[in-house]
Amino acid sequence: MQQIINFLIRNKTFLLYLFLLLISIVLTSQSHSYHQSKFLNSSNFISGSIYAYSDNITSYFGLREENKKLIEENEMLRNKLFNNVEQTYSSIDSTDINYEVIRGRVINNSFADQRNYITINKGKNDSITQDMGVITDKGILGIIENTSNNYATVQSILNEKSNINAKIKNSNHFGSLVWENPQNYNVVQLIDIPRLVPLNIGDTIVTGAMSSIFPENIPIGTIKKFDLDSSKSFYFIDVQLFNDMTNIGNVYIIKNLNREEILRLEAQTETNDQ
Repeated sequence: MQQIINFLIRNKTFLLYLFLLLISIVLTSQSHSYHQSKFLNSSNFISGSIYAYSDNITSYFGLREENKKLIEENEMLRNKLFNNVEQTYSSIDSTDINYEVIRGRVINNSFADQRNYITINKGKNDSITQDMGVITDKGILGIIENTSNNYATVQSILNEKSNINAKIKNSNHFGSLVWENPQNYNVVQLIDIPRLVPLNIGDTIVTGAMSSIFPENIPIGTIKKFDLDSSKSFYFIDVQLFNDMTNIGNVYIIKNLNREEILRLEAQTETNDQ
């Protein structure tokens, strides 16, 4: 308290000057409309700047929550999309539900090895099991290989063991999507497409209907170049991926609710043929 008193005594002249200056400004602004207008404009500018700055800070810290809401909305829309025969966002009957979509997030991602894997933050506790498909909002990512209670590893499409059914969009010509060039993590290869199929650079490649893991017509990428293997009469196609495999964040895990029944039926059929 004594320090405050000493400060006031030492600076009494300056403080008196500030006090009188403040009074003069107030009296001037109140007695003259021009000065009053300038004063109000200045105060509005200052307060407006403060409010805008505060709003920017609030909006920044609210981005995480907004992003979470968008991911939840995408999860709901994809559930509807994958379970609608006509692939629209209209309401669907419960008997038409063939797929369940679960959102997740990548916590580790490799892309520079011959056998690349991705770790996600969903596992057995989230009903994640082996051989479930994983996609992003841009296209396919890989297939679940192993699970723990809270995490799962995904066999990336950038894996020499990866083999996924794919086709030319808007056609029934399908082949196998593989990765045969470990030096390029933005391009995969589509093989076993017959030479009679008309191809163009830029054609879109999507998942085929011959898979019990992925729904049909999920985007993969576009044709970058293609060559004809004359000895086998099949194309060798380079596919530029829609996904940036070096920058993966949010993912969606797809569960085919009919997969087990399909596999049992196919196994039974093979057994009967033996």
